[in-house]
Amino acid sequence: MFQLDPRLESDCIFLGDFDLSRLLLMNDATYPWFILVPRCQQVEEIYQLSETDQQQLWWESNLLSCWMSKSFQYDKLNVAALGNIVRQLHLHHVGRRIGDPTWPGSVWGQHAPQPYSAAASDEIKRQVRNDLSAHIGDKS
Repeated sequence: MFQLDPRLESDCIFLGDFDLSRLLLMNDATYPWFILVPRCQQVEEIYQLSETDQQQLWWESNLLSCWMSKSFQYDKLNVAALGNIVRQLHLHHVGRRIGDPTWPGSVWGQHAPQPYSAAASDEIKRQVRNDLSAHIGDKS
């Protein structure tokens, strides 16, 4: 049974599930910041996924990246799987703007998160469900 890491659970807003991955929104309105978490137990690295799951994760990441490029204004999309603090495999997708509060440095630990208002997070949920409805559902 899949369990989301407690830190991701507390820091993020659930948006839905792709075939492989849970889609989360980091609760920091400073950046368009989404996270894919493959719903696999005890996987910390991409190479630990089966070849099929690696391909599916890449496909979901590409779909998310393309959607983000159409839905948000940013200058650079950073995609990263770090895992230094949260060991559970997760793939960050962070839209960066020249001049954002931490540009050009890292987004991690540089400032207190600016949580989304309920209306703003509901709007992003609506966008995800409208634009990605063919690929995402609630499989939790």
